Amino acid sequence: MGEGDEGYGEWQELVGAALLGTDRRRGGGPAGSPEALLDAAAVHVVRRRAGLRPAGARPRPQPAPRDPRPAPPEAASHRLAQLLAGRSGPVNGGGRRGSAPDLTELLPQWLAAAGRHGYRAPDALVPALLDAARARTDLRPHALALAGTRGLWLARMNPDWRFALRGGAGGGELPDVTDPTAVERLWEEGLFAERVALLGAVRAHEPAAAPRLLETTWASERAEDRLMFLDSLRAGLSLEDESFLEAALGDRSRNVRATAAELLSALPQSALAGRMAERALACVGPEGVTPPAECDAGMLRDGVVKRPPAGRGERAWWLGQLVEAAPLSCWRERFGGLGPAEVVALPVAAAEGWAEELHAAWCRAAVRQRDPEWSRALLGPASAPPAAGPGTASLAERAKLLETLPDAERAEWVAQFIRAHGLSEAFQLLGVCVVPWAGALGRAVVDALDIAREAGSYPWSFSGVMGLAERCLDPVEAGRLEALTAAAEEPPDASPGAAAYWAEAFQRLVATLRLRAAMLSELTPA
Repeated sequence: MGEGDEGYGEWQELVGAALLGTDRRRGGGPAGSPEALLDAAAVHVVRRRAGLRPAGARPRPQPAPRDPRPAPPEAASHRLAQLLAGRSGPVNGGGRRGSAPDLTELLPQWLAAAGRHGYRAPDALVPALLDAARARTDLRPHALALAGTRGLWLARMNPDWRFALRGGAGGGELPDVTDPTAVERLWEEGLFAERVALLGAVRAHEPAAAPRLLETTWASERAEDRLMFLDSLRAGLSLEDESFLEAALGDRSRNVRATAAELLSALPQSALAGRMAERALACVGPEGVTPPAECDAGMLRDGVVKRPPAGRGERAWWLGQLVEAAPLSCWRERFGGLGPAEVVALPVAAAEGWAEELHAAWCRAAVRQRDPEWSRALLGPASAPPAAGPGTASLAERAKLLETLPDAERAEWVAQFIRAHGLSEAFQLLGVCVVPWAGALGRAVVDALDIAREAGSYPWSFSGVMGLAERCLDPVEAGRLEALTAAAEEPPDASPGAAAYWAEAFQRLVATLRLRAAMLSELTPA
């Protein structure tokens, strides 16, 4: 028996004594003495560690691929380090407690702006950037794009960063998409992130080539990968994708089938959209609503989910899915040439109680088909009380409808909504407006906050909107807001401490806007 075998035997004796008890099995000391057993174990561990031979050195890794993009200017790189560390630093001399900007909320804006300038992450900050992306999924798209090839190189060496290998945008130098051999090699051998980036590049060069590339490996892809690849076809979706998506309706994964059906229904000229229109028109017309009596095999193949959620009736559930997937253009002829606003205003189905289901389905169809005319009809005037809207009173649905409108029109609608109804119901609507907020929208938000301050309203109920304002107001508004940073006299019926809170909140808002202006200036190439 060698020395190593003997040491192993001694260790097993100690383990046995620990498991059975020192009074039942002889250990490293007198029976019934746990302390002596622990002493013997400690000595043995030191002996084993001292006898270990150093492992042989591993081969040095290959150098990280070169990233040809420029690094940000020095001041911007220093700012990124500050943001990643989450330190506020001196802003306007420091200010009172709670008035300093929240740097963690400004990090996404810095990353997005750096991406627009075409910068790469400073080499020394790539590890911290990956740590931040690991902790916050909302940072990942911009953070991984900024980390680029060096981020992927590091991610292969640290299990904590493996998410980057699947969730990144590739970040590397992709092959020439006109070189079929190079494209095929990366598609078959690349990391998932690289394959996603390659698919996007192929799609941008020739939209119809993306599904052809997918077809070469589709049968061997994992279900979750098929779903993500399919979802990437939303960009540049056209009728050239129809044959591939029709085939995907027979996929073995339910989620893949559902996504294929959704994409096809977003193409009003597709065969699936035509089938759905035929079914929907048989259910809805000027004479009323007759929901489907069953969910047949054809409906199932075209993406209709048979089993409704808890609390929903089967027929209402099927009806909603049919109307949602039917081309919105089919309703004009069905209702005698009426436009969307006139169709939505009809009392059709009100007597039978189907109006809410029908309007909700039209809302989903308008969002899916990106139809601004139907969205306007379903939104109605911003000044109307939400409950009296023509299509929906749901703020979540209104927010989705607003996203189909041009940026300026969207901002103006939300500004009118705030002027008519205040901020209490506007949070979701503000979240879909382009940043920085347009002048009229920004002024409407600030005016509403000022009115709440002067009224002595409970200030903490506006903290969410104030946080949005810090991130979304145009930095040029900082000067106009300076007058609101002083503590005003509290109205007699104000919430205790409201005046001080409002002053502090406006101080933080002004400081954040100035910091955002400095960030953008630092990122601008000299």
